[in-house]
Amino acid sequence: MSDLQTPLRPKRKKILVDYLVQFRWIVVIFVVLPVSYFIYFSLYLGDTWSAMKSEKRRQKEHDDNVKKVVKRLKERNPKKDGLVCTARKPWIAVGMRNVDYKRARHFEVDLSAFRNILEVDKERMVARCEPLVNMGQITRYTCPMNLALAVVAELDDLTVGGLINGYGIEGSSHLYGLFSDTVVAMEVVLADGRVVRATKDNEYSDLFYAIPWSQGTLGFLVAAEIKLINIKEYMKVTYKPCRGNLKQLAQDYADSFAPRDGDPSKIPDFVETMIYTPTEGVMMTGVYASKEEAKKKGNKINNQGWWFKTWFYQHAQSALKRGEFVEYIPTREFYHRHTRSLYWEGKLILPFADQFWFRWLLGWLMPPKVSLLKATQGEAVRNYYHDMHVIQDILVPLYKVGDAMEFVHKEMEVYPLWLCPHRLYKLPIKTMIYPEHGFEHHHRQGDTPYAQMFTDVGVYYAPGPVLRGEEFNGSEAVRNLERWMIENHCFQPQYAVSELNEKDFWRMFDADHYEYCRKKYGAVGTFMSVYYKSKKGRKTEKEVAEAEAAIAEPAYAEEV
Repeated sequence: MSDLQTPLRPKRKKILVDYLVQFRWIVVIFVVLPVSYFIYFSLYLGDTWSAMKSEKRRQKEHDDNVKKVVKRLKERNPKKDGLVCTARKPWIAVGMRNVDYKRARHFEVDLSAFRNILEVDKERMVARCEPLVNMGQITRYTCPMNLALAVVAELDDLTVGGLINGYGIEGSSHLYGLFSDTVVAMEVVLADGRVVRATKDNEYSDLFYAIPWSQGTLGFLVAAEIKLINIKEYMKVTYKPCRGNLKQLAQDYADSFAPRDGDPSKIPDFVETMIYTPTEGVMMTGVYASKEEAKKKGNKINNQGWWFKTWFYQHAQSALKRGEFVEYIPTREFYHRHTRSLYWEGKLILPFADQFWFRWLLGWLMPPKVSLLKATQGEAVRNYYHDMHVIQDILVPLYKVGDAMEFVHKEMEVYPLWLCPHRLYKLPIKTMIYPEHGFEHHHRQGDTPYAQMFTDVGVYYAPGPVLRGEEFNGSEAVRNLERWMIENHCFQPQYAVSELNEKDFWRMFDADHYEYCRKKYGAVGTFMSVYYKSKKGRKTEKEVAEAEAAIAEPAYAEEV
């Protein structure tokens, strides 16, 4: 595969931080894992207590907490108190980007009480949730009813608020779009203290379309109504190995969920593909199945949720040796199949955690909380991970997936790669992310007249050069990747480490509607702008003062 040759790099001399990272497992085992387990158990008890309360009591608590947020906002003195953000500690966020904006002067509002499931309406098929409700909590509540959110992000700790204000995807997104596309209504506290309910067809419809990807910079989301779907007790999963070059693997992946003949009966309920090497991958498709079907004689049931089970990505990889096979996984366990191993990041954190003996003895303590990993890593290790480790998602049009994987290989050599398709809808308003102009006229595979099929290419792990002890410039690799993304109409979720300057940020995203809503709803000079929050590095006092005074450069919207 001469077209995928990577540059020759000199060996890198080890320094102190390399050894801190190499032996970090000691801190993880003796500090992070036990504390994580205690926190998980405490949250479980809190969630159980919340579920035992009546809906009326939960709603009253919600209304009282909203009043506290409004009161706190009105206490702010714009001349001296700084820009508004949540009181959540910087290291609690589930993401690798340094939350540097909280190191500068700011005004905090506490949203920590907003973690209740307020209502599950089986008639309207919506779940009304507060922003800190996480995926583990909501599936624990709804799956016994044979209901689930239309899009359930894989990791337990991901919250409703983060998935709406930011980005969320799952193997059902080829049917329902991103997590924010499944939202029916949002309850938002605006900069002036007004509490509004935004839907796609009421007077706040402009706000409804502006909030996704805004990173909480238009107001405080305090509740959301999210689409529910009917499910069954099991997921029937088919594992199919595929081989070839990256372009061929990309085509096999597209064929797994977007049949070329357009037959809707061939479209699965779930799709996921993992690319393990430049020539090998495994495609997984799932359809919901009843308990009666799963337990028929001859069918294999895999209780993937048990702590001692082989990590899911390694279990799927076995198809490369076994060949195609089918099994049934309990639906809730399937939803959270990557939680215990944090996809494959767990292997990097604890190199022996995937071994049989560790899984049996200590697997029940997994996973470590990402927030605790960040809290215990220190400045040097944190900077090391920024430079020597990749956590990126590339949202790329389906027909360019092969090109994207080849580019990632040449720049980073990260494997496995995670592929997950999603619809990007053509909306009545052009939002921060949007389909390619005129996509509906090309009739490409997976596209419909109302949505273009995209794919999240997940790039999570240490790059090949780092693993081989070679020199690697992480900042340069990310800059090259971001440049390629802009040129190819791709989008980068903002939780990731970014090297974008403001001009390039607004070349990747569309600013017009977002800025219109910032001004209309009084967010300018009150809430931070999305670029201000996403920008790498600590904010200077001058940047803080300019943002507070609403001295904002017009967003760059020039064409590439």
